[in-house]
Amino acid sequence: MSSDKRIKILKEVCTGCSLCVKECPFGAIRMENKKAIIDYDKCNLCGACVEACKFNAIELKTIERKYTHTGYKDVWVFCEQKKGVIQSVAYELLGEGKKLASKLNGKLCAVLLGENVKDRVGELFSRGADIVYLVDAPELKHYQDDPYSKILVELVNKYKPEVLLSGATTIGRSLIARVAIKVNTGLTADCTGLDIDTNERLLLQTRPAFGGNIMATIITPNHRPQMATVRHKVMKEAEMNVGKKGILIEEKYNDEILSTRTKFIDVVEEIEATVNLTEADIIVSGGRGVGGPENFKIIKELALTLGGAVGASRSAVDADWIPYSHQVGQTGKTVCPKIYIACGISGQIQHLIGMQSSKIIVAINKDPDAPIFKIATYGIIGDLFSIVPALTKKFKQVLKKQ
Repeated sequence: MSSDKRIKILKEVCTGCSLCVKECPFGAIRMENKKAIIDYDKCNLCGACVEACKFNAIELKTIERKYTHTGYKDVWVFCEQKKGVIQSVAYELLGEGKKLASKLNGKLCAVLLGENVKDRVGELFSRGADIVYLVDAPELKHYQDDPYSKILVELVNKYKPEVLLSGATTIGRSLIARVAIKVNTGLTADCTGLDIDTNERLLLQTRPAFGGNIMATIITPNHRPQMATVRHKVMKEAEMNVGKKGILIEEKYNDEILSTRTKFIDVVEEIEATVNLTEADIIVSGGRGVGGPENFKIIKELALTLGGAVGASRSAVDADWIPYSHQVGQTGKTVCPKIYIACGISGQIQHLIGMQSSKIIVAINKDPDAPIFKIATYGIIGDLFSIVPALTKKFKQVLKKQ
């Protein structure tokens, strides 16, 4: 029902007091011939004008919505791939998705889009997928919003998944938000935990809120599919079961679905001497205490010596000392290495959210009261400009002997 049918001014009751005009936060009401007039293009049906009117001259009708979830089943995982290689976050979601599907008595399904990726289907079966939905076309070689989102919408509308998950990656965040809008459902972003309310068949979507000070559990009771993006490295990868078989469903789409409003030109990859941040077993991170971009060379040297990756706090990234791709934390990447070395990082909650699951945390800071020490496995109080080069020198000596 449109807004012009749901709200109206009772002109015979309106006194022209203009209280509603002052109260409307959207500027949707004006006075004309001493009567209130609603601009329905601006009206958001918030009801503020109804409460403000002392003469009951505004009528707002509510609609009782009835939803049906009939036909929705199974748990889907969008399996992101780059250059034909399935990203590890997909395996994490398949592992978690298997648990959710079991509680819903449904199947675990993988969705794979790309060019010449059919030979990767076996990997998805071996990671637990019961069904793989495959769309293989030259137009899907590189990720682009239009064709990927249109295809996923088509698949959702045809096969009706009860739950749809994606990694909270750059691609996942861009794609799934568009799909949620087009299929008229909700989406919870950056989840760190998932579970099922078996009585109501609700996906319990847990994520940090209010700067990480609380954990909020969000549900989608009235719409399907229930959709969430999940942070990388917060869940274990699905175990391999070599030889496991499943059902392959291939779909083909016409040029209209595969078309895009943008033109793909090129991918410019950041070239780093160290390994990928989210895949690293060892991460050396620098924060505000590093002091400037030129000083990150000692952080990079230690990381290179250990065969690890370079991370950074938000303050270092915001200061343009290092690219955003290195940021660890709530607004950056979530990591779970075997060893995390925090250099000059105070340990604000936004940063801790992204690395507190690390197996061993080594904190180097001259402030003995820095919050990072509360979660550190080992703490070194002192000047990082003396300590980090000393560690690098010692590690080089030890590793050279091996």
